[in-house]
Amino acid sequence: MPKIVAIIFVTCFSLTLLTVQAQTVDEIVAKYEAAMGGRDKLASIKSVHMEGVSVMQNGNEVTSDITKVNKELLRTEINFGMGSMTMVVTDKGGWAASPRSQGKFEPIPEERLKTMQAELDLSGPLSNYAAKGHKAELLGKDTVNGKEAYKIKLTLNTGSDIIYFIDASSYYIVRDQRKGGGMMGRGGGGAPGGGGPPGGGQGQGAPQGDMMQTTDYADFQKTDDGYIFPFAVKRVGMGGSTIMEKIEVNKPVDPKKYKAE
Repeated sequence: MPKIVAIIFVTCFSLTLLTVQAQTVDEIVAKYEAAMGGRDKLASIKSVHMEGVSVMQNGNEVTSDITKVNKELLRTEINFGMGSMTMVVTDKGGWAASPRSQGKFEPIPEERLKTMQAELDLSGPLSNYAAKGHKAELLGKDTVNGKEAYKIKLTLNTGSDIIYFIDASSYYIVRDQRKGGGMMGRGGGGAPGGGGPPGGGQGQGAPQGDMMQTTDYADFQKTDDGYIFPFAVKRVGMGGSTIMEKIEVNKPVDPKKYKAE
């Protein structure tokens, strides 16, 4: 085969593989959106309020109260009996208060803040990802808790990466992985509104650094108004699951929630 013909053949073959891969990624994402009620349903989430409870490895009960407003606010309040932590992230900045800071709010480091601000997208970064300036890549398949799952790497327009594991049967996000950017546990990015599934997002414990964090999502249920959320969220290696006791969508949000106080 002449050299020039071989080059053309290899080039065309490579482009074909890339096209097939892109189509495969988009097919999986489309099925995920459909499983969650559809892209329009996800986009209709304007605010979410979630209350959850979990038991840590030391036996302490931890309660979480999370409020999110689309593209504007993520407020997480954690109470672990002997103390509490609060995190406020907006489209303009982020602050956190904990016993370590003696209850005083301190700015969240810029790189970590960028990752956390991705959770302000209540439809979830994966839904309609291309229009948001993100890039998705199919990494193949893996196994999550004994079930086959598609593994998708989403590179956000900020440069941060999130790895999603989408159940090959239900097409729900059953796991995500990311560096830093959250608080231990979850209040709800793979469910609506966060880095995982819509309306969710990391939300329990102290802010983390650059270590890879893995969060599992289970017990998906539909709310009375037709939104689907995981009601059991577990930060792998951090004790039991956070069980959501209340999830409210599109309710009024107190303006005081935006303040670091």
